[in-house]
Amino acid sequence: MPLFYSLKCPVKTALLSAGLSLGYYSAAAQEVPPRTPVYPVPAPAPSDSIGVSEVGQEAEAREFAVPSVIGMGPSKGIVAHIERLSDFQITTKTKSNTEGVADINTKTTVTKNSRAFIKAYAPLWNHPHLKVILGVNYDREEFQFKNPNASPFYRNLEDKGLKTLGAQLAAIRPIDEVHWYLARVKGELNGDYTSESSDLSFNDYLKMSGEFIYGWKRSARFAWGIGAQLSYTFGRQSIYPVILYNRTWNEHWGVESLFPARVTFRYNVNAKTLLLGGYSVDGLNYNIKLREPLPNNNLSTLIIRETEFRPRLRLEREIYDFLWFGIEGGYRYNASFNGFDYNGNSGFSLFRAGTRPRIIDNTLGGAPYASLEIFIVPPRKLLKRTMGK
Repeated sequence: MPLFYSLKCPVKTALLSAGLSLGYYSAAAQEVPPRTPVYPVPAPAPSDSIGVSEVGQEAEAREFAVPSVIGMGPSKGIVAHIERLSDFQITTKTKSNTEGVADINTKTTVTKNSRAFIKAYAPLWNHPHLKVILGVNYDREEFQFKNPNASPFYRNLEDKGLKTLGAQLAAIRPIDEVHWYLARVKGELNGDYTSESSDLSFNDYLKMSGEFIYGWKRSARFAWGIGAQLSYTFGRQSIYPVILYNRTWNEHWGVESLFPARVTFRYNVNAKTLLLGGYSVDGLNYNIKLREPLPNNNLSTLIIRETEFRPRLRLEREIYDFLWFGIEGGYRYNASFNGFDYNGNSGFSLFRAGTRPRIIDNTLGGAPYASLEIFIVPPRKLLKRTMGK
C-alpha cells in the first residue's frame, strides 16, 4: 500500500484505470462489469461500454456489446504471482541420433519446481466503439533435482532460470448492441537469456501467439463467441478453434470459459469474495543453451516443450478496496515435457506436434501445487466517479 500511494498521480491513475478496459483473458486482458453483482439483471452495466461518462446518456451506453457479463470478478491492473509444486518423479530417455548407439534411461526426483510472474495491463485507447489494451509480463521457472548427476539433462536444468518476457496488444470492438469481436497478438522471449546462450539470437527466443473471436452478447448475463487461437498451449505453435462462453445463471453461480484451454465455474459468495473451480491446459516452450552436450548426440542447444493439465480450486478476496489476493490449489498432470533438436527440421503445422526430432523423452509424475497471488484493481471511488459523470 505505501508503494502504491507513493506513485505519481498520473501513473497511479493509469494503473487503476487499466481494469476499466481489460478484455476477457486468463493471462490476458479482461473487461469486467461492476464490482458488486446486482440481481435481478438490470440494463447492461456501464462498464460494458465505459458508457455513461463517454457517450453522454445511458440509452446510448446500452448499444455496445462486449464479452463480459454481470458477476465476473474485478479487473486486474497489476498481478504478482508465486507458485510451488510438491516433489515428483521424472523418468528420462535420452535418444541417440547415431545408429548402433543405445538410448540412455535415467530417473530421479524433482525436489523443486517453482514459478513466479508479474503482469500489468494499461489502456492505450478507451472508447465505446474500440478499446485497446497493452499488457506486459515477466515469468520465471526453476528446477532442482534430488540427484542431478543422474543425467546431463538434469544438470543442464538444475537452478537454471527459464524466463519469459512478453508484451501483448488486445483490442475489443463492440459492433452494436449484440455483436462484438476481440483480437489479440502477443510476443514473448522464452529461454534462459544467459551469457552461456550468446549464440542464440533474438529470433531464436521469440514466440508469437494470437487469437481472434467473434461473439454475441445475448443479455447482461450471457455472452459467447467462436474463433481461433495461434498458441503454444499444446507444446508446439499451432492453430486450433476456441469457444468463449461467459454466463451468469443467478446471484451466485456462473461460468467463464475459453474452451478448450480453460473452463472456470464461479460462485459469488458476496461482493468481496469469489470461489472458482475448473481446469486449465497450459503450454510452455523454451529455447536453452546447454551447459554440457548431451550424450549420444552432442547437442549444445535444445527446445523444451511442456504441456500440462490442471484441475484447480481458487479463492479471491478483497483485502482493502483496490487490493485483492487469490489463493489456488490443484493437481498438475503433465502431458509432455520433452526436448527437441534445435537444429532439426521444423515448419508451421496445424493440429500436429511438429517435425523437429525428439531427443529427450520425459515422463513426469503428477503433483499437487499451490499458489498465492496479489493484484491491484480499480478502487470503488474511481468506479463511482467514472460511472457517475
